[in-house]
Amino acid sequence: MYNYQSDITRFLDDYLEKHPQEAAQRMENRAKLWDVELNPIEQEDFAAAGVARGAYAYQSE
Repeated sequence: MYNYQSDITRFLDDYLEKHPQEAAQRMENRAKLWDVELNPIEQEDFAAAGVARGAYAYQSE
């Protein structure tokens, strides 16, 4: 099987092995940005406020 790892991947793996606190920080930052609960009422408001796009986005009307 082909087990190629790029230089960047090896660097990151080595860095995270030497700095285990970074893995915890990465997970904390991910939680702040991505693992959030969306408010369904706000989501409905955002959808209702949307403007319909035309058939061709680059054509002026």
